[in-house]
Amino acid sequence: MRGANDVSASPDGDPWLLTPGPLTTSPTVKAAMLHDLGSRDRRFVAVNGGVRERLLAIIGGGEDFVCVPLQGSGTFVVEAMLGTLVPRDGRLLILVNGAYGHRMARIMRVVGRAAEVMEWPEDQPVDPAAVAERLAASPAVTHVAVVQCETTSGVRNPVEAIAEVVAAAGRRLLIDAMSAFGALPLDAATTRFDAVVASSNKCLEGVPGMGFCLVRRAVLEAAAGNAHALTLDLHDQWQAMEANGQWRFTPPTHVILAFSRALDEFDAEGGQPGRGRRYRENCRILIDGMRRLGFETLLPDAHQAPIIVTFKMPASPRFDFQRFYDRLSEQGYVIYPGKLTVAPSFRIGCIGRLGAEQMRGALAAIECTLAEMGVTDCAA
Repeated sequence: MRGANDVSASPDGDPWLLTPGPLTTSPTVKAAMLHDLGSRDRRFVAVNGGVRERLLAIIGGGEDFVCVPLQGSGTFVVEAMLGTLVPRDGRLLILVNGAYGHRMARIMRVVGRAAEVMEWPEDQPVDPAAVAERLAASPAVTHVAVVQCETTSGVRNPVEAIAEVVAAAGRRLLIDAMSAFGALPLDAATTRFDAVVASSNKCLEGVPGMGFCLVRRAVLEAAAGNAHALTLDLHDQWQAMEANGQWRFTPPTHVILAFSRALDEFDAEGGQPGRGRRYRENCRILIDGMRRLGFETLLPDAHQAPIIVTFKMPASPRFDFQRFYDRLSEQGYVIYPGKLTVAPSFRIGCIGRLGAEQMRGALAAIECTLAEMGVTDCAA
């Protein structure tokens, strides 16, 4: 039951999702799903083609890159990228500082491709100089994979500097930008990479259900017949869409209609610079407010991406995370449990259709909840 001071956070009664995804979406993105279009319908084919072109424009891909969308969550397209683009006789070096790097390593084991891991603590970014040394000592490595923003902790990895050392070593870079695409800059004209994957939700503020890979045309052409699975074959998916603009198998039509609307709103906000600016302000308000309440952030500001923030769990015996989580949810704010091995923690996201008002509302709910719990010291 809600207390007298509790409020339904959003206009439609749904809570505000301060998580790494799924995220709060705008009413107009939701409304775009209220239409039924056939997968072979000309209108749908046109929407799908427009989405592909607009995604390429975000990285300045031009004619050198193509966009291949794929059904499923972000992990589906990560597996598709690795299974299609890392040759059967290739070897992948995975740069790991969190759960999503480890997930790529698991994918490679399952698909039966050679891989090795280079690991950093969850609260530290990847070190490009160390990567350069590893590549110099590992001639068998053909490809390198990295997560741009590792949402296990919220740490931002320096993909531009990593790309420089990978290119200098004559290897190929694959980027998982799932939680960063559209908010953090990534320019194909200045950063050398073969492919980047992301999804329809996260920082583009669509709904879950579709991933996409932006990949160099020549690289994808050379990957014919390489995939380990029919459904995850990016080359085959691309060839089908190039032939008639249609998906090989039933597409998530409503997701794509919502995504097209989300891209309209992304453009109206000023694209990546505008979206990133709002998220940075959300992040600033959140961190300043939580530190004022006595919470400690896991990361120093220099390593923090404006996507999701990890806070150390208070040591106070009065603090109970499940009660904390439940009371915030009752007040209309959903946060996220921690995923660290280095320290007990929880996470609060800064992305989705959220602004300063929602971040300040979440902080007020947190302060109220701490008072109810009798927590006066939030130090870890």
